[in-house]
Amino acid sequence: MITNEFYHPTAAGTWAGRTDGASPDLLRWHQVVQPVDLLKASLPKLNPGQKGVALLGFACDEGVRRNKGRVGAKDGPAAIRAVLGNLPVHITEGAVLVDAGDVACLDGRMENAQEVLSEVVKSILIAGYLPVLLGGGHEIAYGHARGIREYSKHKLAKVGYINFDAHFDNRVPGAEGPSSGTSFFQLAQEAKLAGEPFHYLALGIQKLGNTRQLFNIAGESGATYVGADAFHLNDKDTLFAAIQHFLSQVDYVYLTTCLDVFAAPYAPGVSATAYNGIVPNGLFLESFRAILASGKVKGTDIAELNPALDFDNRTAKLAAALVFEIVMSYCGED
Repeated sequence: MITNEFYHPTAAGTWAGRTDGASPDLLRWHQVVQPVDLLKASLPKLNPGQKGVALLGFACDEGVRRNKGRVGAKDGPAAIRAVLGNLPVHITEGAVLVDAGDVACLDGRMENAQEVLSEVVKSILIAGYLPVLLGGGHEIAYGHARGIREYSKHKLAKVGYINFDAHFDNRVPGAEGPSSGTSFFQLAQEAKLAGEPFHYLALGIQKLGNTRQLFNIAGESGATYVGADAFHLNDKDTLFAAIQHFLSQVDYVYLTTCLDVFAAPYAPGVSATAYNGIVPNGLFLESFRAILASGKVKGTDIAELNPALDFDNRTAKLAAALVFEIVMSYCGED
């Protein structure tokens, strides 16, 4: 249930930026985004064939704290919005771009926030919109993926999870319970209990960021991965074979990008920086766009932006650029 305890609409005045004029070819995001308070109204009704994107923040980093990381990602959604506001509009006429507000974590009750997140994601999908979520710690993955999975049950669709990340995020929950590093372990266990296959593809994995146990857990759950070396060494054959094979096995895709997959000079504002992470260059963009172009993505998010650790908004700008890519792929100009 969506309540004001864990949900709040985006504050008035959040969407701001340069104004060059009001004609369609001069517009920027802050001029077209429609804020919606889900406690008071439904998302605007879409006509047949009309595209809609719903931005939703997840203002939570309790999972990062439990995972012994550096907190601050709860402020990520606001930082991404601040960059998005000034971006130029290149969406097709009639497409709808809404800001559905934030799901927030109250008093460390992360599991409750994840449950609300799941409900909001499901409602966005039912309304015909693509959920594009702004994190927030990578505990966003569990709530977001569950929302897509709940929606998929009515469609009898097979859901797969693709994660651009230096880490598997398949840790066994510890004494404090689930964290930002346990989402895919939780999802794998739920699939096992339901007697369903677990479709998980991790891209950009680093050996120095994962213990042997985590590789073993990935193998036991049936997960597949492509290491960061495929990006470093331009191994397109391995990378795209893995992506296309994975896409052929599922009907719907949940796509999540943890910003710590990128090299530290490009993404300093994360809990765990990677000096040898992947570079957001042509190869990454080609793989990212290939997943988006499949038409199977039912929800996507950008996770782990920590503005307190950022430098010159570098990571926030990268996060916003990825959101721009997503929106362009879904409802951009031809």
